[in-house]
Amino acid sequence: MSLAVTLSRAQEGIAAPQVMVEVHLSGGLPSTNIVGLPEAAVREARDRVRVAIQNTAFEYPGRRVTVNLAPAELPKDGGRFDLAIALGILAASGQVPREKLDDCEFLGELALTGALRGVSGVLPALLRARARGRRVLVPWQNSAEAALVPDVDVRVARTLADVCAWLRGAEELSAPIATPTTGGADDGPDLGDVRGQLQARRALEITAVGGHHLLLMGPPGTGKTMLAERLPGIMPPLSESEALETCAVASVSGQVIDLTRWRRRPFRAPHHTASAVALVGGGSYPRPGEISLAHNGVLFLDELPEFSRQVLEVLREPMESGQILISRAARQTVFPAQFQLVGAMNPCPCGYAGDPGQRCRCTPDQIQRYRSRISGPLLDRIDLCVEVPQVPLADLGAPRSGADEDSATVRARVLAARRQSLMRAGRPNAEISVRELERDCALGPPERRWFEAALERLGLSARAYHRVLRVARTIADLDGGAALLEREHLAEALQYRSR
Repeated sequence: MSLAVTLSRAQEGIAAPQVMVEVHLSGGLPSTNIVGLPEAAVREARDRVRVAIQNTAFEYPGRRVTVNLAPAELPKDGGRFDLAIALGILAASGQVPREKLDDCEFLGELALTGALRGVSGVLPALLRARARGRRVLVPWQNSAEAALVPDVDVRVARTLADVCAWLRGAEELSAPIATPTTGGADDGPDLGDVRGQLQARRALEITAVGGHHLLLMGPPGTGKTMLAERLPGIMPPLSESEALETCAVASVSGQVIDLTRWRRRPFRAPHHTASAVALVGGGSYPRPGEISLAHNGVLFLDELPEFSRQVLEVLREPMESGQILISRAARQTVFPAQFQLVGAMNPCPCGYAGDPGQRCRCTPDQIQRYRSRISGPLLDRIDLCVEVPQVPLADLGAPRSGADEDSATVRARVLAARRQSLMRAGRPNAEISVRELERDCALGPPERRWFEAALERLGLSARAYHRVLRVARTIADLDGGAALLEREHLAEALQYRSR
């Protein structure tokens, strides 16, 4: 029978839907037609595949070749189907056996010489294939990604000839040989490098425990960027499932995954000239943006008021939902975006408002216009706002004191407090629901009356009310996990909202 079926995977966000490559040979003038909603790169595969088969010492059938990529309504793009198409043609013409094609998925682009080239989005495809219990064959250039996924039978190959020899039983293909390391959180910048800034350190610790958003405000050169860069180093290490999901986003975007750091939380710091599409993702074929590349990590926006107002406003929905839905005329793609936002800004256009040296020459109107570049709805979603003052030069050159704790010491406290919240709610405090807040952030009658009066004075919204409670719950976890929130917990949480 001149019909063969091979399996592959498309790239649609991090979903990697299955694609059946059906190849049929029939009589008529020699031609090759690819159907099933192929994009330009897929249609061009007929020429790449033909030359690659001929240069691998196989015979390209001189018949009418029809290649169907099912499901037909799913758009297909890229060169990832080249290998599956080539093997389908060879199997349909009887040049390779069909037996091993049934339980195996094939990914890879073909060079004209018959060599296999790496493709993007291999990690999501491996995760889906593992769920189906199938074997996967990938180019050797993707062996580093393939080594990350346990409990899946992966084979790597360099050429089409190697794959055909394996299907015939003439030789074996090797498994990925790269061994990923743990890549823990202790290999990044250390918090012990920062001198002073005790209040900012405290806010950073609260942020790491509860998963809250943070805004650092202070004059130039006070260490705002240094503090933000050290946040991933005190956060809990990623679990294997979280690390794989984070690496899957990087794989879809075409980034090279560093096996020595794959378990470290990502830290993304786009320039303030970045566009809205660069931040949330998009394009004709949607790709992840900075907020998705920061999934399970930190998105740091330095010089926050210098970002375009339109760019900042796109952060509002994903900060609440933890994902981003990119809609185009032909498709919709969902990317995860469970990030922690850390912003840094100066107090005024010149940067020195409130400086003891009286260097600021900005008028109140200029300061107001500068700060109003950040909208109220966006600020309402930021849990902690901390002032980062100037540090005396004498303190910068002094040896490290006991207050200048390193990342390992702080991380130990963070892990202990994080266990409190996970045992109680199963997730970080910033993600617990309103119903869980009423249960887990219980207030005594005096504390409730005092808290409600304080909220009235500050004029905070209902969202801010719940966020203050979550921050207070995190502070209580850091202080030993008290069952009832006390007034000092609430007062410290309100202090971060009243700036």
